[in-house]
Amino acid sequence: MAATVPLAMLPENYEAVIVEVKGGMGLTRRLAEMGFTNGTKVKVLHSSPPGPMLVMVRGSRIALGRGVAMKIMVNPSEAI
Repeated sequence: MAATVPLAMLPENYEAVIVEVKGGMGLTRRLAEMGFTNGTKVKVLHSSPPGPMLVMVRGSRIALGRGVAMKIMVNPSEAI
């Protein structure tokens, strides 16, 4: 996979490290409060386009809409 891709592009059971959150001040703050910060591992638990996706971050399961997931840039690693 490419070096940096949007979280929404990852298939199920893939882990990645958050590199950047692109968005306004409000969205960036809200995602940071949920644990989406640079250097944090995130795992895709469920993904069925075009609907929302379920991810695991810092031990919590969180549902994200595709638009929000497109703003979270990650560096993917191998599937678990």
